[in-house]
Amino acid sequence: MKTIRLDIENNKQYKLRAYIELPANQKPHYYAIFAHCFSCSSSLNAVKNISRALTNHGFGVVRFDFTGLGRSEGEFAESHFSANVDDLIAVNNYISENFQAPSLIIGHSLGGAAAVVAASKLSNIKAVATVGAPATVSHVTHLFSHAIDEVQSKGEVEVNIGGRPFKINQEFVEDFHKTDLPEITKKLRKPILIMHSPVDSVVEISNAHDLYHNAKHPKSFISLDNADHLLSQNKDSLYVGNMIGSWAQRFFEPKENTMLDTNGEQLIGHLNLLEDNFTTSLQTKNHSFLADEPTSFGGDDFGPSPYDYLSASIAACTTMTLKLYAQRKKWDLQEVYVYITYSKKHSDELSLDVEKPGRIDHISKKLKFVGNLDESQQQRLKEIASKCPVHKTVASEVYFDTELLN
Repeated sequence: MKTIRLDIENNKQYKLRAYIELPANQKPHYYAIFAHCFSCSSSLNAVKNISRALTNHGFGVVRFDFTGLGRSEGEFAESHFSANVDDLIAVNNYISENFQAPSLIIGHSLGGAAAVVAASKLSNIKAVATVGAPATVSHVTHLFSHAIDEVQSKGEVEVNIGGRPFKINQEFVEDFHKTDLPEITKKLRKPILIMHSPVDSVVEISNAHDLYHNAKHPKSFISLDNADHLLSQNKDSLYVGNMIGSWAQRFFEPKENTMLDTNGEQLIGHLNLLEDNFTTSLQTKNHSFLADEPTSFGGDDFGPSPYDYLSASIAACTTMTLKLYAQRKKWDLQEVYVYITYSKKHSDELSLDVEKPGRIDHISKKLKFVGNLDESQQQRLKEIASKCPVHKTVASEVYFDTELLN
């Protein structure tokens, strides 16, 4: 997974701080926009967890800070509901122009209400998911209801929301009563997933009932059992991200990974030096995967390293060979664990008598068997582990035939 930082200008010329979370191969099938909760930011752990879980489902996810929050420019008093919707539209337009038009919009708490309204205005948005969203926009005003009379008399006052001080004004207060969310939800006519915790003490579960009642099919509901409003437990936010990713597949045309032609060979490796660092696409006729180098080596760590794959091939071949042997012998081998480590070691360290002492390739293979096996059976399986085809290939002298293709 890779994160790209952006500054996106909204209609008031404020720069909104945004981040794009990309899948491991950096090539998303679709883009999604995430709207965070009231007075929060895109750096909330739940926002990051949901976004990153969605990348595993092929989405590129844009999370950003609303005006006056997080690292975005502007004042919180300007971050009223209509401004939140405008920010979502600005982000949508920027991503459409510079990447690909987003197809999914996700909103947490009041961000869920903003997501519904924005989706009603954006033809490119094909589906909406809300998490702990209120059924009416004015629901949030209870957080500063004690200061509404003071705002009317003073024009601007400081309030404490979630333990943090914010300044609000009359426009900020009045804007929360301008949007008829129930009516917009009725007219949305786009697939919507409503997720809510039955024990949410900030936005009660009755809001989910009202949202679901107003929405038209196709609509879905998922209960977030025992989760709090902010999804402070990692397991809850990761669950939300994975559920949204699975749900969305029903409404998005599946896209196949572009398969490279192996030209009759068993496997092809491809690295585009203009776009990628070390990230290499590997493909067989039916399967695709990535290789990379760790960040400590200057890579992006989007996949296992070449030597990781060498170790993996030995481990896989060993397990399969042991399975076949144990089955033929009718031994009670139930599970096999093969631990492989590749390294360079000095011949003296290995107590090897070689003509030219020095550092040589060394592969450590450790075995663990589960099953009703006696000592002699385990020792025999250890011997067989060294006879798997890949082990024998790596241990023997190999001849390479390399040619250039035009």
